[in-house]
Amino acid sequence: MKLGILETGAPPEKLREQFGDYPSMFASLLGETVQVTAYDVTRGALPKSAGEQQAWLVTGSAAGVYDPLPWIGPMMEFLREAKGQAPMVGICFGHQAMAQAFGGQVVKSPKGWAIGLNRYDVAEPEPWMDQAPTIAIPASHQDQVVRLPPGARVSLASGFTPYAGLSYDDGRSISFQGHPEFDPAYAAALIQARRGKTYDDETADAGLESLSRPNDRQRVGDWILKFLLQAG
Repeated sequence: MKLGILETGAPPEKLREQFGDYPSMFASLLGETVQVTAYDVTRGALPKSAGEQQAWLVTGSAAGVYDPLPWIGPMMEFLREAKGQAPMVGICFGHQAMAQAFGGQVVKSPKGWAIGLNRYDVAEPEPWMDQAPTIAIPASHQDQVVRLPPGARVSLASGFTPYAGLSYDDGRSISFQGHPEFDPAYAAALIQARRGKTYDDETADAGLESLSRPNDRQRVGDWILKFLLQAG
């Protein structure tokens, strides 16, 4: 499968040298059957049409969907044009961008940051899932979807993030607030890089401790791959 990745952000430079960029993380997660082509939308590299690749994935970003950045509006317009035309997956910022583009609402949550390993309940099983009742994957976000777009169903939920996974009635669009592509070592390094700046020591320590627990990164990666193949 040919997967176009809308690259909406990048790891900090020092971490990128060690862990790679987001497209390479997704390539590793999804495996050799997926051929990845990256589009750096922050530099205006948008696809010409939804048919340019067989499927699309929108990455995480340090930006907020409400930020007045020149690349966000055109990217949102592409998401609206591509919806239903090709399988689409959103991760973290991508999850939020799809929700906002399709008529929902995203805000900077007063709950604060979710970092480290976060656990989510399967609210509504989908055909591309297995029988797991809960999953745990790394997360790194303060923004949250607070109003669902029309035609969206909640697939994953937690007390902290009620809309942690969304599936759309077009049958070709899904998204997740968490980061299945984050290796725990990268998630830990990102927390350390932001310690004392983005979050305090207590929050950082709790996030680091959680990352030592078993995770479901590959399970969710398998879900995404199965969805892409089924929806394609």
